Amino acid sequence: MARSDHAPRLVLAALFVTALVVAQLLAVKILALPLPAALPAVGGEIIVPAGVLAYAITFVATDCYAELYGKRPAQLLVNVGFGMIFVMLGLLWLAILAPGSPAGVDPDLFAQVLAPSTNVVLGGLLAYLVSQNWDVLAFHRIRERTGGRLLWARNLGSTATSQALDTVVFILVAFSLAPSLLGIGMALPGSELAALIVGQYLIKLLIALADTPVVYAVVGLVRSREGDPAATPAD
Repeated sequence: MARSDHAPRLVLAALFVTALVVAQLLAVKILALPLPAALPAVGGEIIVPAGVLAYAITFVATDCYAELYGKRPAQLLVNVGFGMIFVMLGLLWLAILAPGSPAGVDPDLFAQVLAPSTNVVLGGLLAYLVSQNWDVLAFHRIRERTGGRLLWARNLGSTATSQALDTVVFILVAFSLAPSLLGIGMALPGSELAALIVGQYLIKLLIALADTPVVYAVVGLVRSREGDPAATPAD
């Protein structure tokens, strides 16, 4: 690169961490998205956490980061983000456990809304660690196989497979394995687990298809800004 410009790198890292933390907080609300027609295993609506869009943004950020700065920096970003989830949870629980004043939000209501369940936190953390690291690994495997061409293929391939891993791990741990192991909550039956997995993956796959032009635009903009137009993806 002709010159060093840390602003795009900082912006991508900040976007990743912000979207990641926001996704954890929004996960307490569940959305019911109606469908024009019923689908097998899903029915007439798709049930997804409200943080699904914010979480999908993290994969856009990691793909851009991996394309621009390489595999190891992207893996470092993913693992730093994993640590930031614990920082967020620590600060959240400090606020929940601290004495509340009647002048603000009712402390019990505050805790009820923001205190994440053990099952959801465990499922989310494990799913994040597996899927985000796989996303970076798959992205660079596809890049090596295609000789650095076909950015759309590594973006779609890595995101689609990592989102599948993320969905399956999260749903199984949060709503099937964790309740049995921890004795907290109630495990969902197989039909409901299948509906959750299929529905969430459909939404994530649609987002993955829509984010490819965004990845091209970001990578092209950053490379042209840094004086390396020859490296701008053209396929």
